[in-house]
Amino acid sequence: MSALGKVVRSGVGRRRIQSIVMALTTFAAVTSSVLSLGLLAVVQAPFDHAFSARNGAHLAARFDGSKATAAQAAATAHAAGVTEAAGPYPIATALDTTVGTDCPKKDFAGHDNGPITVTTRPDLGSTSGMDQLVLTQGRWPAGPGEIALPWQHYATVCFGDSVVFSSLPGKPSFKVVGFGGSVTNSATAFATADGFARLTAAGAKSDVQMLYRFAKAGTDADIATDKHALAAAAPAGSVEGAQSYLTAEQQATGNAKSFVPFLTGFGILGLFMSVLIVAIVVSGAVASGIRRIGILKSLGFTPSQVARAYTAQAVIPATLGVVLGTVSGNLLAVPILDEATKQLGAASTTIPLWVSAVVPLGTLLIVGITALIPALRAGRMPTVQALVAGRAPGAGGGRTAQRLASRLPLPRAVSLGLAQPFARPARAVLVGAAVLFGVVSVTFAVGLGAGFNKYLDTSTSGFNAASESVIPTADVGVPWGRYGPNDPRRPHLDAAKVAAALARTPGTKAAFGWGESGATIVGAPPGGEPPRVFTVTGDFSWTNLELLSGRWFSAPGEAVVGDKLASTAGIHVGDNVTVVQQNKQLPLKVVGINFDTNVGDYTVMTDAATFTAAGLAPHIEQFNVELAGNVSGSDWSTSAAAALTPLNASVQPSSGEGKNIVVITMGTLVATLALMIMGVAALGVLSMVVQDTRERVHDLGIFKALGMTPKQTIAMVLTSVSLTGLIAGLIGVPLGVAVEKATLTPMGNAIGRHLPPSVFHVYTAGLLIPLLAGGIVIALLGALPPAGWAARTRTATALRTE
Repeated sequence: MSALGKVVRSGVGRRRIQSIVMALTTFAAVTSSVLSLGLLAVVQAPFDHAFSARNGAHLAARFDGSKATAAQAAATAHAAGVTEAAGPYPIATALDTTVGTDCPKKDFAGHDNGPITVTTRPDLGSTSGMDQLVLTQGRWPAGPGEIALPWQHYATVCFGDSVVFSSLPGKPSFKVVGFGGSVTNSATAFATADGFARLTAAGAKSDVQMLYRFAKAGTDADIATDKHALAAAAPAGSVEGAQSYLTAEQQATGNAKSFVPFLTGFGILGLFMSVLIVAIVVSGAVASGIRRIGILKSLGFTPSQVARAYTAQAVIPATLGVVLGTVSGNLLAVPILDEATKQLGAASTTIPLWVSAVVPLGTLLIVGITALIPALRAGRMPTVQALVAGRAPGAGGGRTAQRLASRLPLPRAVSLGLAQPFARPARAVLVGAAVLFGVVSVTFAVGLGAGFNKYLDTSTSGFNAASESVIPTADVGVPWGRYGPNDPRRPHLDAAKVAAALARTPGTKAAFGWGESGATIVGAPPGGEPPRVFTVTGDFSWTNLELLSGRWFSAPGEAVVGDKLASTAGIHVGDNVTVVQQNKQLPLKVVGINFDTNVGDYTVMTDAATFTAAGLAPHIEQFNVELAGNVSGSDWSTSAAAALTPLNASVQPSSGEGKNIVVITMGTLVATLALMIMGVAALGVLSMVVQDTRERVHDLGIFKALGMTPKQTIAMVLTSVSLTGLIAGLIGVPLGVAVEKATLTPMGNAIGRHLPPSVFHVYTAGLLIPLLAGGIVIALLGALPPAGWAARTRTATALRTE
């Protein structure tokens, strides 16, 4: 080993604590950065590649066949901004289907599988043109009795068997010969022209679909402008619905992308912390090793070698942290990427190699430059001056602060500690900065954690809010929820009789009934999860379901639409939507947009009486019951059972909150990264206080000789960082709150939701007051070990130290 290598190894070995701090800091920064950058690169790439390879459509628009002819729809290809168009294609939406009776899985034969959107194209399977379709299994239909379906809906039960269009007269049946679709889910089923004619002959309403690419389509605002241009070029009111490729992209990548904002925040905080800690450690090493520097120079080390030695002492532990952080980031990405790639229908993937190379190398470069600045000062230091100076000179400043502090009605040890930061203000600023980043991280993490809990509470508080639930008594051997909402075998409740029975049962405070009607929306996006229409009876105001805008329905013909459906389909308060159940249509006026994810992403809620008046079936499947505060659930269930059993209804305990694995994973990751950065902040304080205590060991010996006890010594050292920690806390908490609020909005955007106000308003007084004291806690945690060392130092040993 060269002489320079021995110096570097010796320096790293002597400063174990500082080396550990630098390794942990870079570990946290690299873990967050690799995760955030890797997710952005990996999750986006498959969709972009597929969209480009298949010449995907920026917008799939559907025209009401009764208001626009195929020729009029085709004329919109010349609307402003359109660069390419395809169509017109006939399309039929909201067609209810069931599994054919020839399905070999007899449990699924006749199963209600919900509505699908069927279209036909002259170029099924073509590898040219816009919105090319890809076959994943089987073949494309070749005759009027064949159909291709989306993989995710029917792959497990229908391949080679039949699907029945149960809402059409005559219930036409088609053989499933393949699975396939487009990258943007422009439709969910494909038939031949003759096959589509069978559906229209059976009563299906035929509309017209056009596909477009635009000169500008990079944002939702661009797509909205393009859609307005199409509407202006078509007959008034004929544009019935339109789906943007951005919606399909969000559906495929949203969950994984929602991790990116807070991971980026922690990555930036960790990187700044790394720079700060490296500056503290290397500057401290130079300040405390002046005599050592002089000796090295007298032995023939050049200024460049001295600078390289002190830089290497920072880079070596940082390299360990970088390597471990890269491995950790890749491992943590596995479960997140698995879910994302499943949504894309792609094979599992890993973070790209370039991310695992660029982030570590960039971090090491930043660390090296940060360490080089104080290291160059060591290299330029004159040899004679370094030898004469020996150890760093004692602090000479802060005398005014000491005199003022001594006049305070405080113990002398405490007043000495309060004055200490003014003796070395630059060092106090560095300690404060370390604590500041720790407080910002903790505040950020606590806010995110509280926001995640609020999200879960708000998104499940509506249809899950109950002390007890009342459901139909299922047939023996038939699991609850086996059949679709329109299947006659699916049990429903007699809402009026159950409501009356519950009202007569002692201990019932409030109750409401609800259920999936089996209806869907005309004009909803054709691909992805079909919208679900829920009918409600009774008062549900006690559930705390949260509205984002508008009000709850209160009159016949009114509805409230879920936020994600409203965003995807461009629905606003005051708009009209048409729902269809078993080929019967019902117009509804949207009076509110609500936030509830418990019953699906795309939902509509309306009063059951509205359905009944229009001749549709409301399908009440469950009653949620709130019990009076002094009522036992078991006692109430016993009383209710007698009244409910004759009505084919039974009581079950409320299931409580549903688990959202994505949110749980986020919460765990946030807590881990926050604790890591908080620990690093405390270790940064420890590093600085250790250096300061060692430099003042002779002063400590004098204090001990004058009668300072070990407890007073500890009090003095801890007090020396308390004021700095308090100030850092007062500054860091507002910064952490701002970072948290700036992060939640893009997280909501990533999953296609506007988060309710309750998710943002989480910083209560009971939460902020402990956070304001967090700076003091972090500072005291870091200062406690060196305070103990100072208290244990023998007086004679301290006095002999030069």
